[in-house]
Amino acid sequence: MSIPLIEPVPAQGLTRREALRMAVAGGLGLGAWGVLPAPAAAAPLKGNLKHSVARWTFPQLSVAQLCQTVQGIGFAAIDLVGPEDWPTLKASGVYSAMCNGAELGLTKGFAGREFHDALVERYLRHIDLVADAGYRNLICFSGNRNGMDPLEGMAHAEAGLKRILGHAEKRGVVLVMELLNSRVDHPDYLCDHSAWGVELCQRLGSDHFGLLYDIYHMQIMEGDIIATIGRHHACFKHYHTAGVPGRHEIGDQQELHYPAICRAIRDTGFDGYLAQEFMPAAPDPVGSLREAIRLCDV
Repeated sequence: MSIPLIEPVPAQGLTRREALRMAVAGGLGLGAWGVLPAPAAAAPLKGNLKHSVARWTFPQLSVAQLCQTVQGIGFAAIDLVGPEDWPTLKASGVYSAMCNGAELGLTKGFAGREFHDALVERYLRHIDLVADAGYRNLICFSGNRNGMDPLEGMAHAEAGLKRILGHAEKRGVVLVMELLNSRVDHPDYLCDHSAWGVELCQRLGSDHFGLLYDIYHMQIMEGDIIATIGRHHACFKHYHTAGVPGRHEIGDQQELHYPAICRAIRDTGFDGYLAQEFMPAAPDPVGSLREAIRLCDV
């Protein structure tokens, strides 16, 4: 069965929720995909890295269909799935590698003191949900600068996170702040350089706080990907991929060489998850995911 072409979606200014909404509004709903074909037998993955995929990048698939897809490729984890979909993952034997649902959004994060009370209430509740479900990683965000000096924003983030970090430690949950670019996709986002995030990690000094090192975003902001992984991998609890420029497939039509990057991650002894977060632009999106996993299976 052929899968209809999905037009590339511009990355600039696009949030995960907007990508999902645009795909549905554009008439590319589930019916356009039809019933998934039975997965072909694939060679087992090497097992040196644990693979995942961001749920939002496949909006035309139901969660159950995405579970079927990843298992057909040979892995069993999905990123950025909230509590409402965890029963579907559990029924399929698929793990929630990066949980979400506690955040107020990308722009309203822990750097803003005015958001602390709401965030603390939401995260304390969500930490319990994650722990009770048997999961570990829960995403969080710095939010925007809004005119703040970066060090002022860091002090605010440190204070806010300390209000929930003890509970996360008690419940065995890891709070993971994502590094995002502020140049193309998320203007004014504060945690936009690895050095800022690493210093926040050092200030908090807990194994239950770390960074989501998004390779796409950090290539745009600072480059030096493999050297940064080597220097600061102790702070990196999770990784995301996408091609630069464009945030599409990670093959040889973009500037990052993912096999080498993944070997560098592997060689640090990393035991977390590497998740594909590119927006498929090719005629066969599932084929693009299969090829991405092959490239990263080092």
